[in-house]
Amino acid sequence: MSDEFATGNHDTPDPYAPELGGFDGLDHAAGTDEDTVVSTGTTTVGITADDGVVVGTDRRASLGGRFVSNKNVVKVEQIHPTAVLTLVGSVGGAQSFIRTLRSEANLYETRRGETMSIDALATLAGNFARGGPFRAIHPILGGVDDEGEHVFSIDPAGGVLEDDYTVTGSGMQLATGTIEGNYDPEMSIEEAGTLAAKAVDAASERDTASGNGFVLATVTAEGVDIEEFDAVAEAL
Repeated sequence: MSDEFATGNHDTPDPYAPELGGFDGLDHAAGTDEDTVVSTGTTTVGITADDGVVVGTDRRASLGGRFVSNKNVVKVEQIHPTAVLTLVGSVGGAQSFIRTLRSEANLYETRRGETMSIDALATLAGNFARGGPFRAIHPILGGVDDEGEHVFSIDPAGGVLEDDYTVTGSGMQLATGTIEGNYDPEMSIEEAGTLAAKAVDAASERDTASGNGFVLATVTAEGVDIEEFDAVAEAL
């Protein structure tokens, strides 16, 4: 055997060596073109009241945060007999998240013959957000059960936080400032709905990803009612 092959110092590839791929183009393949992904941007608000929960959102969807792609998006959907969830972030990811959570809640209730508590639903939502394929979501879960009224924010990493009120989306700073000085834990559900409308209206004035009307979900022990308004002023 020659020294070339004995030492392995040769230019001929070893036919038995593992094939190693490179990393060229990996970032492009794994990433997503933000300009072509429909995103809600959005302002979503959840507020607990003395006799229920209200969740309010705007209705605008955009491409890359620069072009309004849809002016009639209903960003809150019923997922439980007495609970709703908002769409925040990537529309595709949020819609898939809602379908999955709704299906799992229905399956739970069918198997057990009882309604899932809002706390358990929030935990399930957090688990899905953390471990699932859902992209760039930050929804609000609002609901009523035997324990009372609940509002949770579900962050993209699966964090679950309950509060008297919460705001998510690109207009959250403006909307939070509106609620902060006006919230009363004993306010009626009608007063909470008006406050939610004012918060979304304030965000829509300055946040370019929020606007084009208002959607209000009212949740009580009797069920869920979702109303759409072409202008926020119609809900005030």
